[in-house]
Amino acid sequence: EVQLVESGGGLVQPGGSLRLSCAASGFTFSMYRMNWVRQAPGKGLEWVSGISSGGGTTSYADSVKGRFTISRDNAKNTLYLQMNSLKPEDTAVYYCAKGGWITSATTLSDFDSWGQGTQVTVSS
Repeated sequence: EVQLVESGGGLVQPGGSLRLSCAASGFTFSMYRMNWVRQAPGKGLEWVSGISSGGGTTSYADSVKGRFTISRDNAKNTLYLQMNSLKPEDTAVYYCAKGGWITSATTLSDFDSWGQGTQVTVSS
């Protein structure tokens, strides 16, 4: 059974940083592309970032480019999202999602599997 468990969310002031983690199990993590997506209150799903199976290729939404960094440790079956210079508009539930980079995704079910999400709140 595929399991994706996010952690690392919390409350942070504008300009601050957080590092999200996603622990994967139940599949061969190193063989799959992975994504981070988010959903803000009252808004639709937004694709945030994607990484290739080996970690050598990454992609970002324009809204986070230059501030967020996606990475992975295939030995630890873990996906990361380093978030710097956080803004109030980054407030959302962040999900890791298995599968291709679906930049136009509108629902979590567009992906193969997804976690339960972790809340990120950026506020002073």
